[in-house]
Amino acid sequence: MAELTDTQRAALAKAERKDINGWHYITVQGEPYEIGFEHGYLLVAEFKDAIRVYTHMTLETMGMDYSFFVEQAVKLHKDKIPQEYLDEMQGMADGFTAGGFPTTLDDVIGWNAWMELTGYWWPQVAAQYSNNPPMGPKGSHCTGFVATGSATVDGRPVIAHESFDDFWSGQYFNVCEMIKPAHGYAMKMQTIPGYISSMTDFYVTSAGLGITETTLAGFVGYDTDGVPEYVRSRKASQYAKTIDEWVEIENDGNNGGYANIWMLVDINTNEIARYEQGLKHQELLRTKDGWFYGCNAAHDPRIRNLECVDNGYNDPRQQTGGRRTRLERLMPEVAGHIDDDMAKKILADKFDPYLGYECASSRDICAHYDVDPQYYADDPHGVWNVPFFPGGSCDGKCADAEDIGNMRMWGIFGRADGEPFDADAFMAQHPQWNWQQGYLKSRPSQPWTLFE
Repeated sequence: MAELTDTQRAALAKAERKDINGWHYITVQGEPYEIGFEHGYLLVAEFKDAIRVYTHMTLETMGMDYSFFVEQAVKLHKDKIPQEYLDEMQGMADGFTAGGFPTTLDDVIGWNAWMELTGYWWPQVAAQYSNNPPMGPKGSHCTGFVATGSATVDGRPVIAHESFDDFWSGQYFNVCEMIKPAHGYAMKMQTIPGYISSMTDFYVTSAGLGITETTLAGFVGYDTDGVPEYVRSRKASQYAKTIDEWVEIENDGNNGGYANIWMLVDINTNEIARYEQGLKHQELLRTKDGWFYGCNAAHDPRIRNLECVDNGYNDPRQQTGGRRTRLERLMPEVAGHIDDDMAKKILADKFDPYLGYECASSRDICAHYDVDPQYYADDPHGVWNVPFFPGGSCDGKCADAEDIGNMRMWGIFGRADGEPFDADAFMAQHPQWNWQQGYLKSRPSQPWTLFE
């Protein structure tokens, strides 16, 4: 480790890290560079391991070197990142370096851009490099909902979300970060070591907002002249006071990267919203009585038909269509009873709507791809639609209005239902995945944790 400067020591004196129930719970505060340095220094070991794994797995899963995407990210994004966030990223790079893992600003930019470039930019250009270019973003990345009014126990908003991903990637979704910036509103978010935004996208802010999303499955489109999504979502969450302000900032410079079904709550007005953001088409719905959910399938028919390839909207055999089928029945059944406890139960739901009974499968709200032989999957573009795929539910988060008002959130790391994942046992049973040995980690059962 390098000798710290007085400025760096002063910054770290304002920061804190606690490890609890599988999470790294950190608090950072100050000017942008200080926030970044604190984050980097506190999470250097986790960042170093993530880069090790992503470097190997990017080549294995895409056939391209990780460094290729870093280089492209710097070319495409560096001049579009506001100075505030460049300073924060430089702080992260210096924090990682001071902690013993030499890192540059360009490295941090490339890391933040990985999801966007591999999922959205790469399908647009892959034909230049590949005989088998992807059609769009792989996989179905999450389930979430917001509710308010007669749908909730106290008539005030509730927000909940769980991330889906390859387990080798999702094993790093275990940072809960409290940011107290010198400028804008304080935020608490689930995030990943080295990210300036949540990326898994669960925020509560001191403005009284809660923000989450589910990605648009099969979305095709990317504007290289636009502003990266990780910049837009972070800026919106840091500076917006209302839902309208959040949407305006998020849409400023929209490049189609990480296109999402955003779900927002405002505890000041008890309003909730669903903002579907394609590149060419968008839809904003809002209410003070009811619910909105996201399952990766676009609700807006323009986005679904004109900007996405097949995303399973009406097909319960597919993971998106299965979850949509289940949520269409489940949400009315639980309306009036939604609070934090009910939110946790919804995220843990394992009723397979295609089979018609409860069982662990890839079609569940709490997706278990790793135990599903996927006899029925019918997604022609779904790279996850292979038997016993090591992916699915990676976490769960929720917050009610009182939580948001007090800058709290609940989180569970690992599957939202709490079931463990044993990597060694999985690979012994399914040796076709042994190429992930040394990169895929086990995740034991963990309890729900309140981050106060």
